[in-house]
Amino acid sequence: MVALVIAEIHVLFVIHITERLHWGESFMENGDDVRQDRVVEARARNISHNVRCTECGSQSIEDSQADIAILLRKLIRDEIRSGKNDKEIYKKLEEDFGETVLYTPKFDIQTAAIWLAPLTLTGGAVLIWAFKRYRRKNNVHIMALDLVRGVPLTPKEKEAMLELLTPPSTRWWGKWLPR
Repeated sequence: MVALVIAEIHVLFVIHITERLHWGESFMENGDDVRQDRVVEARARNISHNVRCTECGSQSIEDSQADIAILLRKLIRDEIRSGKNDKEIYKKLEEDFGETVLYTPKFDIQTAAIWLAPLTLTGGAVLIWAFKRYRRKNNVHIMALDLVRGVPLTPKEKEAMLELLTPPSTRWWGKWLPR
């Protein structure tokens, strides 16, 4: 059994070497075909990674072994061979299967809240943080002490005064957030 497998590997290796050594016109044409097949395969894999399997839902059609995923991969390769670009293929898939088949939905009025929510929340958090920091640096009590003494407080004195003058937080999150 092992000898048979080794003999088959040897025959395949010899066939491969003889094909490589053949430098005729047919080899050059085959080389172009191989190069074109590699380009088609690379484009098809790239598109397949961005398309959701309609049967599995959580896998791309590249990773899925469902029948519909296999058919979609074949459809994508056929579309590439027919000369369509990636945008046209995505558009065809979206028209045939709906927008949910794509992992990256387009930006429009319906998806604006989903796309802008992280930016809005981050911006709001930064504004709250900046306001609290500004308010902490410009505490009225410390400014009054500076005027009474005539000499500005050192940073260490300011920090000590803030600890004394700032009331403890009564909010539940105040225990864990620095003031």
